[in-house]
This record gives sequence, structure tokens and C-alpha cells, in this order.
Amino acid sequence: MLAATQSDLTLLAFAREAQQKAYAPYSRFRVGAAVYANGEIFQGVNVENAAYGATICAERSAVSAAVTAGCTDITGLAVVGDSSSPVKPCGCCRQVLAEFNPHLRLIMGGTTDEVRVASLDEYLPEPLTRSYLDQNVDR
Repeated sequence: MLAATQSDLTLLAFAREAQQKAYAPYSRFRVGAAVYANGEIFQGVNVENAAYGATICAERSAVSAAVTAGCTDITGLAVVGDSSSPVKPCGCCRQVLAEFNPHLRLIMGGTTDEVRVASLDEYLPEPLTRSYLDQNVDR
């Protein structure tokens, strides 16, 4: 685990702000996220759906906002949820984040003041990356 910096706490504040806009009528577990990409901050929320598989997580929502703006140099992600302990990105979100930066800084919070900071590779040590696919395809 890493020590939280002032920049981490600022990004976490953006995630908390976004969390208020989450659409979670089924689980009632609101999640907000913010990514730092190309010097800008992009927010996302979980958006649930009656067809549960169509639900999108806050982390992927924030990444989508950054990519839509043309910002793919993602260096940090903050995520906060309605749990007392810091919420962690799910496995699918970890893989999506690794697509852009397998070593990005993760800042995780919950409803308390506890904050965890880690590198993504601590949570997803061997992600599937483009370089792996490129070495296994004859072109």
C-alpha cells in the first residue's frame, strides 16, 4: 500500500461528488469514480439496469468519459462506494484499467475516512495486454 497524497485526496473528492449521481435502483450501492488522464479529471458513476449484465461500473464509466474526450494517458483512478471499508474495482474494471496503464495509481474510499492507495498491478498482477495478443497472432 502507498501513502495518500493531496492529489489522491483531490481525485477522491471528485469521485465522491460523482457518487451522488449514481443510478443504482436495484443494489442501492452507489459508486463514483474519477480518472486523471492527460492532465484532466473525468468522472463516472455506476449505471444499473434491470438486465443486470447491462450494468456498467463507475470505473468503466469514467474511463469511457476520458476516452470520449480523446484522453487515454490515464495515470490515476479514484473510486468510492457506499461501504464502510474502501471499495475496490471489480475484475472486469481492473482489466479495462490495465488496457491504459497497468501501473496506474488506485485510490479507494468508502463512507469513512479510511483511504487505500495502491498500484493497479498489485490488484491485477498479470493483465491481458495488447503486447500479449500481438506476439500470438500471425499477420
